[in-house]
Amino acid sequence: MKTIGLTAIVAASVTLLSTSASFAVTEISWWHAMTGANNEVVETLAKEFNESQSDYKVVPVFKGTYPETLNAGIAAFRARQAPDIIQVFDAGTGVMMAAEKAIKPVADILSMSGESFDKSKYLGGIVSYYSKPDGTMLSFPYNSSSPILYYNKDAFQKAGLDVNNPPKTWTEVWDAAKKIKTSGAAACGYTSTWLTWIQTENFAAWNNQQWGTNENGIAALDVELKINTPVFVKHFDEIAALAKDGTFKYGGRTAEAKNLFLSGECAMLTESSGGLGDMVKSGMNFGTGQLPYEAGTEGAPQNTIPGGASLWVFGGKDDDKYKGVAAFFEFLSQTPIQSRLHQVSGYLPVTMAAYEETKKSGFYEKKPGREIPIQQMMGKAPTANSKGVRLANLPQVRDILNEEYEKMLAGQQTAQQALDNAVERGNAAIKQALGK
Repeated sequence: MKTIGLTAIVAASVTLLSTSASFAVTEISWWHAMTGANNEVVETLAKEFNESQSDYKVVPVFKGTYPETLNAGIAAFRARQAPDIIQVFDAGTGVMMAAEKAIKPVADILSMSGESFDKSKYLGGIVSYYSKPDGTMLSFPYNSSSPILYYNKDAFQKAGLDVNNPPKTWTEVWDAAKKIKTSGAAACGYTSTWLTWIQTENFAAWNNQQWGTNENGIAALDVELKINTPVFVKHFDEIAALAKDGTFKYGGRTAEAKNLFLSGECAMLTESSGGLGDMVKSGMNFGTGQLPYEAGTEGAPQNTIPGGASLWVFGGKDDDKYKGVAAFFEFLSQTPIQSRLHQVSGYLPVTMAAYEETKKSGFYEKKPGREIPIQQMMGKAPTANSKGVRLANLPQVRDILNEEYEKMLAGQQTAQQALDNAVERGNAAIKQALGK
């Protein structure tokens, strides 16, 4: 038998190690909050990026709801185990901006891709929300959305409503909801996800009403809430009245009400445009319309403000990680990727090129309702009331509002009392968060 010398064994080991090192792949962890059809999109994107090159591997990890994902990220950062990328919903933007030392601006990361970073290629109304006052882009706007109206065409037909003409004002929504319920076309006429984002923050912007001082927190985080004025009280009075006999049904604080619509229990729903994928997947005969506005309100409809989420990158990582993140964000910015994401998910395209490409393809002519979210957000230049909402503790303030709304819907207080309490408690929480 021929023996192998020690020198040969060592040489072979060194060759094996060097070969393995040359094929080392840098893993990029991506914590997210996407469920259903949108989770499938996340998994597909990661797979496609990983197969497009051999240097990096994006590993998506579902961490629960939007608030749960944000809390998990904060806890992980404190434990020095933060992921590379975390998806943070719009309400967490102020939280992340306040913790600027914990993150690395996405503008800096994209510059590491080897290409000059050009912010102008991204949709302005979305990018400005995720940027510092000096214009520095802090996070990547992965899934931006606008609230729209979904309606069950079969229920509309049974109730004798025009299936091609969805309600445009809140008064029309209330009238249609009553007709649907009394006709037996559906058990519930109308429901809504996100009473905070849709019925309060976007209600304010769409109707050009002040939500809070300092341009709703965009100009400065020292904000006083202004949501107990007559226009808000009237709106919530009407919702509470419909809730008494089940014409309106409350589903929950975030996106839970979508299931009331998908099950056929409620015939109309206001929800994120990003919910479109699940609507299509359900096979329901549905239509879409613009977010209803308050008739007679000066300036209405104005423009909606972005919801959804953006991708933030934690600081303290090595350059290989950041180069991998930069490569992934460049991949996500590609026109074919963005066009497909927009058309499949209902979220807004991140880049102007993707919007223009989708328009050029004739997609909106075949499906006119799909351009509604973009038109709502970009149709008019924002006013001081409609640039967005930003607080250092917006998730906490939303919880306060939800508690008061739930008491109102349970018949324990009037809309005026609910909004007065929300303003008082919310303002106290804002001051506490700012150390005042």
